[in-house]
Amino acid sequence: MLGRILGFIKKPTSRDILINTIGNYLNVFFVAFFAFLLVRIMQPSDYGVLSVLLGVSYVLANILDFGTTASIYSYLPPMIEKRHKNTYIFLKTIFSYQTGFSLIVITLLFLFFPYLDRIFFKTGAPKWELYLTTFSVLFFIWQNYAINALNAGKQFLKANLYLNLSNITKTALIFVLIPLKLVNVGTIIFAFGIFGPLTFFLFLFFEKKHIFLSIIRAPVKKEEFRFGYTMTFFIASQFFNLASRMDLFLLSFFLSKSPEVGYYGLSQKIILTVMASIASITQVLSPNFSKIKTKQEVVKEFSHGFLYLLVPAFLFVALFFTPNWVFYIFFTEKFAQTAEITKALSLPFIIYTFLNLPFLFLLYTVKKPKVILFSNIIFFVVVTAGCYYTIPKYGVFGPPPIIALGLILILIVSLIFSIKEYKKITA
Repeated sequence: MLGRILGFIKKPTSRDILINTIGNYLNVFFVAFFAFLLVRIMQPSDYGVLSVLLGVSYVLANILDFGTTASIYSYLPPMIEKRHKNTYIFLKTIFSYQTGFSLIVITLLFLFFPYLDRIFFKTGAPKWELYLTTFSVLFFIWQNYAINALNAGKQFLKANLYLNLSNITKTALIFVLIPLKLVNVGTIIFAFGIFGPLTFFLFLFFEKKHIFLSIIRAPVKKEEFRFGYTMTFFIASQFFNLASRMDLFLLSFFLSKSPEVGYYGLSQKIILTVMASIASITQVLSPNFSKIKTKQEVVKEFSHGFLYLLVPAFLFVALFFTPNWVFYIFFTEKFAQTAEITKALSLPFIIYTFLNLPFLFLLYTVKKPKVILFSNIIFFVVVTAGCYYTIPKYGVFGPPPIIALGLILILIVSLIFSIKEYKKITA
């Protein structure tokens, strides 16, 4: 038994998951460290402006992915394995189309950001800070593209190494700015949104110079972008992202200015921290699912995926049984209700953990993003309608059972379609 466990741990997939998980949590540590450092240097009002502007950058970079992440994980691993002649053409095409579409949106933001800030965000930031924020979106998009390409090629160590080295250089830059009294909203946006990604690419360029040159020389072919697949997944992911936030949005609507909204928001952050381990695992599993050809390989990858996903599932179970006093140590008794809310949310996300398996199969093996779109629309409707009904009656404890119901429904839908597609695969 011990030998089988050690053998499982020594598998390349296990090693990659461990590397990716450590790397992701190191990045989370740096995010927390930057917050810890900056709140002690900046005025609360300035930190609030910085939070809003960086939030705009991160959200836009996520939206302007345009579903290319799925396309990279779905099509790049088989190309690399077979040394396909279109590999560099594929990478150049994805980069070119994503950059082109993003520049249209970024240009519009550049033109209208001062107006939007005046009527909506109301940060009062000078125009140059708004324009710097707009410019940083493109650098975040390029960095995400490079990380996804490295991960799809199973270069998890290098992706996480370069990302966290860029975090170290950002930290060094901030420490240089502190004695010069140059820490302000603009310089921090430059450090995070431009200097950090640039150093990431600098490290990557020295390691992969030949790949950079090959991509630059490659032509762009429209068919390599796969509009139907890419845009379908893009829409599907937006429905899921919106559904995942509707509980908090509706709580804010019904319980405006209530401290319970803050308790719930903190609980969501705790859940998202555990979910980072799920992302670490699925990023590693995705290339494996994209190369499946037979039923035997389907069973093998589902079995391996199930074993790996037991770890975050166990974390959610542990979260449910964590004594309240542990929460009080970290968040003080002022946030006492956060403990109960977190426990109520932890159980539905056990379902979400294993939902990733049929989603990986549908998206990367049989390439049916329409099923995921249909499932996510169901989830969005259930969460929105359910929370609208339960929050006025049960407050912060209304959303958890609704989220569980929505996840159960889309698990059933995805399993039905997965079984149907599985039967079509040759033995």
